[in-house]
Amino acid sequence: MTDSRFDGVRTAIIANKVDGIVREMTNTLLRSARSAVINSARDFSCAILTADDELLAAAEAVPVHVFGAQLQAAALRDAHPEMREGDAYLDNNPYVGNSHAADHTILVPVFVDGHHLFTAIAKAHQADVGNSVPTTYHASARDVYEEGAVIFPTVKVQSDYEDIDDIIRICRTRIRVPSQWYGDYLASIGAARVAERRLKELVTKYGIDTIRSFTRDWLDYSEKVMAKAVADLPAATLSNAGRHDPFDPYLPEGLDFRVTVEIKPQDGCIEVDLTDNGPNVDCGLNLTEATTRAAVFAGIFNAIPVSVPKNSGAFRRVSIEMNEGSAVGKPRFPHSCSVATTNVTDRLINCVGSAFAQLGDPYGVAEGAVGVGAGYAVLSGHDRRSDEEFVNQLCITANGGPGSAYADGWVTYGVPCTSGLMYRDSVEIDEIKMPILYKHLRMVPDTGGAGQFRGGPSFEFAYTPKSDPISLIYPCDGQITPSKGVSGGHDGSLAAAWLEKADGTREKLPNAVSLTLKPGEWIHGLDASGGGYGDPYTRDPKLVLHDVIEGWESAEHATATYGVEFVDSADGLRVDEEATARRRG
Repeated sequence: MTDSRFDGVRTAIIANKVDGIVREMTNTLLRSARSAVINSARDFSCAILTADDELLAAAEAVPVHVFGAQLQAAALRDAHPEMREGDAYLDNNPYVGNSHAADHTILVPVFVDGHHLFTAIAKAHQADVGNSVPTTYHASARDVYEEGAVIFPTVKVQSDYEDIDDIIRICRTRIRVPSQWYGDYLASIGAARVAERRLKELVTKYGIDTIRSFTRDWLDYSEKVMAKAVADLPAATLSNAGRHDPFDPYLPEGLDFRVTVEIKPQDGCIEVDLTDNGPNVDCGLNLTEATTRAAVFAGIFNAIPVSVPKNSGAFRRVSIEMNEGSAVGKPRFPHSCSVATTNVTDRLINCVGSAFAQLGDPYGVAEGAVGVGAGYAVLSGHDRRSDEEFVNQLCITANGGPGSAYADGWVTYGVPCTSGLMYRDSVEIDEIKMPILYKHLRMVPDTGGAGQFRGGPSFEFAYTPKSDPISLIYPCDGQITPSKGVSGGHDGSLAAAWLEKADGTREKLPNAVSLTLKPGEWIHGLDASGGGYGDPYTRDPKLVLHDVIEGWESAEHATATYGVEFVDSADGLRVDEEATARRRG
């Protein structure tokens, strides 16, 4: 007979073991993938779900990848009710559960003694998916047909642990870098099979009944922790608005949206309403259901204690209303969702997280930097060193994080949808893997949104082709509408980019760019920065002094913005406390 009593120690032990399995999956994929966007930038995620499609563990997965993974697992069961041990499935269908078409997901059902107990997933952003142009962010695509990606709606790619060659040949035929794709595919399959082996070992050790009890207990416990976190919040109805920059010519008015967050501490739940938003737009900026849900969950998790487990147990305490056929909601086929993971998703994460700041200090966060700009460009062309074509995405951008009630914004935040969980490229490795040369990569002082806790600063960089022209494509939000500060904090700095011609003249680039960069020409990029939290005049003068000494702020900007006066002394620069008090009033 199974003991149904909750065993907290056992639950914690097994939860950590499952988390460790996800981390082993992650290490496997990171160390064995071919493309730089995976093995250097870590633009992938691994997770384990229960047999009934609940997210169980995701370790350090990228939020936008896995906070909607339960939709994919459900789609798999619907499409393949007779799935068996040894099967593996490829899914990138943005209309039924996936994030966007560029995120190829391997799903492996894990069976023990004929019982389906888990589904292991490995989701990796591809360097190329066969789009009509060489980028995985086809912002101008009016629909999925113009987008051009091959869509695999939970298609079986392995049976009895052997590849189904027809599917492999389709990918190798339609994807611009077939060998690179196949290497990444094998790495993803390997990561999922590692999870399968380790989970079977776990079940062998504890038994099926104990493992089933664990999954129930762990998710129920997570739900209780989430309910307690919500119960500690003030009751409130929060309304907030977000805006994506105009993109000429296909989004000339930009995209405005609204979110309402109702906090019900007495019920331990949060209700999010996205129904006051417009229809799908005729470009690739539409969200998918998965990215809409992921953005809401990420924004909420940014505003509650870190101790809440990030899984489906916690998700039970959040209800989300959205429209079908909405740019900020669930897309209607065949509208393109090519850029669903970043631009509008980033704005929605910011909108939800910053809404909590309306509760007052110490709630909520400012807005993190947005902008998949020149530092995130997809590059392609001919590499004469190998006499082969290449396609890859840069991830050299830093993009400052949001200030909060407790800390300054993370310097290497990335964008809200990744929240610092991706890696930044190494300049040297980029130059080895691609025929490009960097001129500089440096932090720009005085750029972080000022506040009691400031936003992360901007970085600037420049790069050029080494020998042959290269194609460069990116859709950069954040050049018109900054990331907002909250509770008296200042907005972050805007992103920008310039093309420097061979004669040294510079041309400011639009926010959506598709161009051929010739040898002798340079792309200069400037990241956006994060918004600040709280009145800058309440920032600890010692922190301001530290920023000046370390080069984050100039003394002049620090005095003008933070009201801190400095004086030279025998021991170096120090705060003039009397002058600071007078200036701050």
